[in-house]
Amino acid sequence: MNADKLKEVFASQKTTQKQEQKPQEELQVIGFKLGDEEFAIPILNILEIVKPIEYTRIPRTPDYVLGVFNLRGNVFPLIDLRLKFKISASKIDKHTCYIIIKYEDKIAGFVIDSLSEAMRFKLSEINDIPDNINGQEDLMQGVAKKENRIITILKVENLLRKTF
Repeated sequence: MNADKLKEVFASQKTTQKQEQKPQEELQVIGFKLGDEEFAIPILNILEIVKPIEYTRIPRTPDYVLGVFNLRGNVFPLIDLRLKFKISASKIDKHTCYIIIKYEDKIAGFVIDSLSEAMRFKLSEINDIPDNINGQEDLMQGVAKKENRIITILKVENLLRKTF
C-alpha cells in the first residue's frame, strides 16, 4: 500500500471517528403509567425506583402530598402523581412503584402505577405542549410519539417545585 493511500485511509478513519463521537441530540427517559396515560422523566434525574414502603402523613398539606418516607436514612416527601394531575386515586398493587427524582438539591418520591420502558427520543421528535392546554402545562416539557402511543415528558424542575 503506498503512502498516499495510507494517508487517505487514516483521514477517512478520523472523519468516521469524529462523526461517531459527535453527541447525539437526544433525550433518554424512563416511561411510566398513571391510569391510561403514559408519562416519562429524563433518566438522568432518576435516583432510584423502589417498591412502596411505609410513609408518615404530614398534616396541613395538599391531598396529593401523601407525607414523607425514609429511604436509607434520608427523609423525602412522597407525592401521588395521580392526585397531583387530578386523576382519580387508585389502590396500590404489585405494579405500583415510587420513583425517586432529583433536580439540583431537591429530591422527592412520586407514586406511579407502573413502569413502562426506557426510551430514547431525538430532540426533534419531542413536540411542544399545545398552547390551548389548561392547568398543568408548566409541568410538561413536551410530548413524543412511540409507535401508536403518545408520551408526555415531564419537567423535573417544576415537578419538584414546592407549591404548598
